[in-house]
Amino acid sequence: MSDASAKTSRTANAEEIARFSAMAEKWWDPNGVMKPLHRFNPVRLQLLRDNICAHLDRDPNQVEPLKGIEIIDIGCGAGLLSEPLARMGAKMTSIDAAENNIEVAKVHAAQSGLEIDYRCCTPEMLADEGKQFDIVLNMEVIEHVDDPQFFMQACASVLKPGGLMFVATLNRTIKSLALAKIGAEYILRWLPAGTHDWRKFVKPSEMSVYLRGAGLEMTDITGVAYNPINDKWYPAPRDLDVNYMVIARKPAAA
Repeated sequence: MSDASAKTSRTANAEEIARFSAMAEKWWDPNGVMKPLHRFNPVRLQLLRDNICAHLDRDPNQVEPLKGIEIIDIGCGAGLLSEPLARMGAKMTSIDAAENNIEVAKVHAAQSGLEIDYRCCTPEMLADEGKQFDIVLNMEVIEHVDDPQFFMQACASVLKPGGLMFVATLNRTIKSLALAKIGAEYILRWLPAGTHDWRKFVKPSEMSVYLRGAGLEMTDITGVAYNPINDKWYPAPRDLDVNYMVIARKPAAA
């Protein structure tokens, strides 16, 4: 599927696809435009691993704690989350609407000796195929789509009954406008200007509505905060002002 055909999707925004496609070659440079994601990755991976293992009664300290678990990474970019999860044993399917991202991801995974099913598509396209997974990752994507409710429904449709969806996004607050938009893009230059549209950030109350509308039950919510002194991100359960992650469960089949 080409970038042009991705534009026909209800969840993929053409301008967003073009913006992230232009950065495709830079995804794996830890000191480039994706440096914030590289710094953010350890805390995301810890939260994902620990919560998936708790849900499935696995030992998170095993060499491959996610062995055999079918996970879909929606909006995977060039695979910054998909690759370490594959190393933990997960059976990864990773999708993105930007073809350039997928091509870079395929090359990097091959160089790393990892088997990941990368596809240039959107969740509703997989839903049309009847695909379902144990775990759905919906990480920093919803703030880039045109129709959040439809997007959430499409993501939920590829989740198996009893499975978990992880949704990470940015809260729409004055603090997030100052830090995640103005500070990160225009002052600190962590991200290219225009990466985010603050108006599309999602309040937790709105997230709850989207999840319920998709037939999911929110089971947990936690903030993630940045410590400028040691340049690290850490879980901050009570601080939802900027970055936060939600865990939602799809009811088991009757």
